Amino acid sequence: MQVLDPNTVLDRKQLRDVTLDDSELMRELLDTLVSDTAAQLTLLDQAIRDQDGQRTARLAHYCKGACANIGANAMATLLKRLELDAAAGKFSEVETCYAGLPAQLERLRLEAQSL
Repeated sequence: MQVLDPNTVLDRKQLRDVTLDDSELMRELLDTLVSDTAAQLTLLDQAIRDQDGQRTARLAHYCKGACANIGANAMATLLKRLELDAAAGKFSEVETCYAGLPAQLERLRLEAQSL
């Protein structure tokens, strides 16, 4: 899935399209995404500490796909960059990307609350 605007925290149009404009499903998907991504960040942090490029890239790819599918564009963009850097073994760049993820996740959580 192509991210149209990488600065958008949540592309509501995409979310509406994915959920067929079902507001309850929108909230459920976002709640699940936020909690699952928070859990994945713990695993991602450990993979980065281990400097395991393959595992880091795989975890970032998983999270990126989930975010991109529902329109969490800013998060998906950051995870894509992290995935590519991890696959290339650029761990200083990976750590920089990772440092921005908790704030992006919080922005997404707040956006989800406003639905």
